[in-house]
Amino acid sequence: MIGMGTWITFNVGPAPELRAARTEVLRTFLARGGGVLDSSPMYGSAEVVIGHALERIGDPGGLFSATKVWTRRAGQGPEQVARSRSLWGLERFDLLQVHNLVAWPEHLRTLQDERERGRVRYLGVTTSHGRRHDELARILRNEPIDFVQLTYNILDRESEQRLLPLAADRGIAVITNRPFRQKALITRFEHHPLPDWAGEIACVNWPQFLLKFIVSHPAVTCAIPATTRVDHVEHNMGAMSGPMPDAAMRREMAAYVRGL
Repeated sequence: MIGMGTWITFNVGPAPELRAARTEVLRTFLARGGGVLDSSPMYGSAEVVIGHALERIGDPGGLFSATKVWTRRAGQGPEQVARSRSLWGLERFDLLQVHNLVAWPEHLRTLQDERERGRVRYLGVTTSHGRRHDELARILRNEPIDFVQLTYNILDRESEQRLLPLAADRGIAVITNRPFRQKALITRFEHHPLPDWAGEIACVNWPQFLLKFIVSHPAVTCAIPATTRVDHVEHNMGAMSGPMPDAAMRREMAAYVRGL
């Protein structure tokens, strides 16, 4: 339900102290019941750092490995996927996605071939750009994908109108990115109190409030906040505990935030 993104946060290069810190972030995430770990070749050294961390953690159990293919040259797709497997230290990914729909028709064929070879379980596409939603809707309707990743949070709700219902109708799992708008929503709201009724859904901080709004949507499978701190991992993972808001409370949550 609560996964982990690695854009920017795991792009720390060879610095030993930063790699050690990210290892503890990942260790805590997995220990608290996290599974979906999402990355991409576009994220600098993130996949290298993931491999470094997983090597030190050992077999964590429950890991759901998700990365992407990201190159405009379709012929480079298989090589890029093979490199990602090597960097993570895995023989098979759980999910491979076409990053931001780049050359997606060609890359989907590559990913289908990877699945036939037993190197991946599920296929998907991603975008973090609203301008690509028309194209994404066509893919959801017409292509044999298992997952879609898109932007959805308490303020960015365009996906509710068409994409989330379409994914639900097609039985496509949904991973939501930018749940905090790269921390901007936390910064925006953290000086305001949570509503008194937040306790009804066991929210004790803003990350939990914002994440519960997202993952309580019936079409959403998982949200992937990114963080560099163990205490923030604890905050995020707390969103998996306690009651989830129903449709009426989701409306209250959105209205409360709009009024701040």
